[in-house]
Amino acid sequence: MGMSVHCDIVSAEESLFSGLVELVVAAGALGDLGIAPGHAPLMTSLNPGPVRVIKQGGKEEVFYVSGGYLEVQPNLVTILSDSAQRADDIDEAAAAEAKKEAERSFANQSGEMDYSRAAAQLAEASARLRTIQQLKKNL
Repeated sequence: MGMSVHCDIVSAEESLFSGLVELVVAAGALGDLGIAPGHAPLMTSLNPGPVRVIKQGGKEEVFYVSGGYLEVQPNLVTILSDSAQRADDIDEAAAAEAKKEAERSFANQSGEMDYSRAAAQLAEASARLRTIQQLKKNL
């Protein structure tokens, strides 16, 4: 068994994961982060997207987070997000439809359009689809 660190993934609604892991990969604000045991202490914001967790023994789980924060302490990695869910629980058809709707809204040229809101909806829908793709790639 390799080295491990404790990881908690928590949303506003529930604790999604708590256990020992060998690696955590998340979409940080400045790029993807790989956190392994012994990583330097760190605090960063997260972009919407997949979070991959390699548990002890090599089994991988994928989660979706809507953004949030990742904190690394000597023996603990914590991910806090307003909204998060297991990739298995994401409805791919609904995520694809949400992306199409956000693209339509973003392409709308009316003066009443809130571009920042449309861009945020498009980013979130795209991140959900990336999470599903990540899960399928691992199967």
